[in-house]
Amino acid sequence: MQTIDFNLDWKLKLQNRFINYVKIFSTSNPESETTPSSPQQWEMANYLFQELQQLGLDNVSIDDKGYIYAFLPSNLENDTEPTVGFISHYDSTPDFNGENIKPIIWDNYDGGDLLLNKETGFTLSPNKFESLKDYVGQTIITTDGTSLLSADDKAGIAEIVTAAEFLLANPQIKHGRIALGFTPDEEIGRGAHHFDVEKFGAEWAYTMDGGEVGELEYENFNAAGAVVKIHGLSVHPGYAFGKMINAGLLAAEFVQSLPANETPATTKGFEGFFHLTDLSADVSEAKLQYIIRDHDERKFEERKNLMIARVQEFNKKYGDGVVELEIKEQYRNMKQQFEGKMHIIDIAAKAMIDANIEPKIKAIRGGTDGAQLSYMGLPCPNIFAGGLNFHGPYEYVPLESMEKAVKVIINIAKTEKSF
Repeated sequence: MQTIDFNLDWKLKLQNRFINYVKIFSTSNPESETTPSSPQQWEMANYLFQELQQLGLDNVSIDDKGYIYAFLPSNLENDTEPTVGFISHYDSTPDFNGENIKPIIWDNYDGGDLLLNKETGFTLSPNKFESLKDYVGQTIITTDGTSLLSADDKAGIAEIVTAAEFLLANPQIKHGRIALGFTPDEEIGRGAHHFDVEKFGAEWAYTMDGGEVGELEYENFNAAGAVVKIHGLSVHPGYAFGKMINAGLLAAEFVQSLPANETPATTKGFEGFFHLTDLSADVSEAKLQYIIRDHDERKFEERKNLMIARVQEFNKKYGDGVVELEIKEQYRNMKQQFEGKMHIIDIAAKAMIDANIEPKIKAIRGGTDGAQLSYMGLPCPNIFAGGLNFHGPYEYVPLESMEKAVKVIINIAKTEKSF
């Protein structure tokens, strides 16, 4: 096995690239119908597009919806290898502030508390997040407690781009043609909606969008979003007897009508849930937004049908049209798309082993662009990017975990894939 000489200069290049990325505001907007869903994503897209061009990659392009494609040509004399792709998304979640990110670099982490913000006392502590203890002696990159870090998924982008640059700089490492793709709006479930699979030209790909080192995932939730609208009847409370329909009270009743033990906080593993993500209500109107998740397709359908049944019950009780429901499918479990194609998983697992990483094959309690892409004809499992505590101010990523992800990408690129 050819040794990958990823020295200190390359580690610093990876670190600086990541820092530059996270400082660019690129939060997506679920309320928008445009692609990208937010204007700020264009800054990140254009920055990345120009960087890929400057690196000297082939056929670098960006389309009118912000999708970026680039290619690393094969350096084999007689290339019979399939084209393999790597994909990451450049939007950050709207779940928490993603603007004015001020990353902090902690060299040689000593295992203690990290005071992220002296003014507020905001602290990242191994007493609360035990995973920190696994990274003693490493370089930890955190937030300053006022924003998320956006390692989801700018760590993945930094890893893919750095691996491509490394392969360009080391032509002695032989590899087939490699396709790179970068997408907007993954965090709001639309990352693959306008992805050009034919233009990408890969037989399969990997999203670099997982968490801790070793994660390798080809199962995910079936997913849908649901919006419940409740139309109340507001009248003067002193004369409301027999007339008022309080939309706020009906909203509370609707929440209670769903299984209390089937929420994200009460489920794990392959257990699905109903997740209330937003609620606004007054006497006249109420709006509840849910996400519905389950790995099992039959149970997923049962969950959607339960919400439909509850709405019908409320309308029977309070009057036709009082409650409206809209359910939109988001993505499906990609597991069945790998039947007869498990070599795609085997290649990634071997690439990890060759990098002295133990593969951790498990199901995602979530989804990635790869779930949708797999149903679009591009089988696309998910590989770790190294970040932890995503979508909030406690988010962090060890630089050494990102380095390991780069090595996995390089190992996949140079693996013989004639199965």
